[in-house]
Amino acid sequence: MFLRSSRGRPLNAPAAFIHPCQPIVAKQIVRLRRLIVALAAASALGISFCPTDAAARQTRAAVTDGVPNYDLNASCHAAGSFSGYGGRWAGTPDERMQGCLASEQRIREELNKNWSTFPAADRIGCVKSLTFMPTYTELATCLEMRRDLNNSRDAKPADTNPSQRN
Repeated sequence: MFLRSSRGRPLNAPAAFIHPCQPIVAKQIVRLRRLIVALAAASALGISFCPTDAAARQTRAAVTDGVPNYDLNASCHAAGSFSGYGGRWAGTPDERMQGCLASEQRIREELNKNWSTFPAADRIGCVKSLTFMPTYTELATCLEMRRDLNNSRDAKPADTNPSQRN
């Protein structure tokens, strides 16, 4: 075993053994940096995929109280500024935005009426999945898809064996 200097060179090795192009310290620094980056990435993933108990309780409480309140101005403004392919959607951007807001309000009222009919796990899952400019249309679609999926799992499979038919 060789003792090394602060520059990474062996102290008790012959002069022919010391090579300036292979600094050992630099390799160790690179490994340490990679380790730090890997640990930071792992902790960031752990934080994003494992919400704290407080965040989970807050989501559960918000979902059990009723339909969450979303700020629809940003998403409806974006929808209103979009004129479609070749300008197929009629009206001014303000009219399209007002139509979007009215549509979202109707869907929110429908969700309020049917909120208790959806299982709590589905409500929590759908609310947590909508993070970027959520809309009531997306929430209703998510809940309906989960309901339909659960219904299809519970349904009796059709008879697919033609030899047993009369």
